[in-house]
Amino acid sequence: MKLQDKVAIVTGATSGMGRATAVLFAKEGAKVVVTGRNEKRAQEVVDQIKAAGGEAMYVLGDAANLAFCEEIVAKTVEAYGTVDVLVNNAGMLSMSTLQDVSIEEWKNVFDVNVTAALRLAQLVAPIMKAKGKGVIVNIASVASFAAHHGFAAYISSKHAMAGLSKSMAWELGPEVRVNAIAPGCIHTAMVDSIGGVDVLQFMVDGCPMKRVGQPEDIATVALFLATDDSSFIDGQVIKVDGGFEV
Repeated sequence: MKLQDKVAIVTGATSGMGRATAVLFAKEGAKVVVTGRNEKRAQEVVDQIKAAGGEAMYVLGDAANLAFCEEIVAKTVEAYGTVDVLVNNAGMLSMSTLQDVSIEEWKNVFDVNVTAALRLAQLVAPIMKAKGKGVIVNIASVASFAAHHGFAAYISSKHAMAGLSKSMAWELGPEVRVNAIAPGCIHTAMVDSIGGVDVLQFMVDGCPMKRVGQPEDIATVALFLATDDSSFIDGQVIKVDGGFEV
């Protein structure tokens, strides 16, 4: 098992890419801390992991609340004694145009998509450095590289996540490796909430593979980045997008 006895925090793990990552990490031997806002879905993920013989717990709260970040790390250390891997997956979508986005919406998007990742990294980095080893995987987006009409706050936040990931790699190394994944069109609840894959058909049409990605496509890359299989990869933003950004 590639993550045997490791302790991993996966934020936004009650559905989609986070859930697939949590389940896969547990299958590979990690003790997984699931975070999210919905207790029913969080319990379902924990139950799924335990039914397969894994170990998991959940911590409920809003990623935009920095006190919640501190609660996540405190409860993880209380339960499992340490943190080996952090996956900053929690995200918030905004479809507002530049002229229409409110400052409140802008702030909320950045709080969830960027600031929570920063705060969690600040909290786990001393633990990882003291151990001499640790991994942070941030979930960015193909929106970290280009822009489209609308999505002003979301695109800006994902550009910020790419830059933050590189800064983390420089400042937290050599003990802590930090990389980011940039998903393309992945079929998740977030996509369904805006009308489903049909709304993003341009992304399917615009990639060589001509298909929608699945949460497991991201989870397998997150696993690779979390293990020593990627021991000489650091500070990278890896596109997992079916070739959309080729």
